[in-house]
Amino acid sequence: MSRDLRPPVDILHYEIVQEQASALGRMGRALEQALARLREFDAAHAASEVPTSMQPARRKLVMEAGYALWMFVVQREASGLRDSRHIMRTYNVPGEVQLCMGVAPSKPARS
Repeated sequence: MSRDLRPPVDILHYEIVQEQASALGRMGRALEQALARLREFDAAHAASEVPTSMQPARRKLVMEAGYALWMFVVQREASGLRDSRHIMRTYNVPGEVQLCMGVAPSKPARS
């Protein structure tokens, strides 16, 4: 039986860093998926302007991508990575999604 001779604080720090990395990965994948859904929607409607009836669906996708972006940026900042320009370039985040970052989805009014 091998015994870990590192101080408990070092072991805890290692576990925290592992969880931060895991969370960053999850948030990055969520952003990629949200942006992919928006791009797929836009590609399906590229030949023409988005019909009025489909604008709420597109707006929902933009808001979801904005929320995913916000979650990813917050997680990065909590990990000490403060410059978000890299994310915007790497993930090719549209300006309209950047403008929605941090906007919480509204909840339906109660009847």
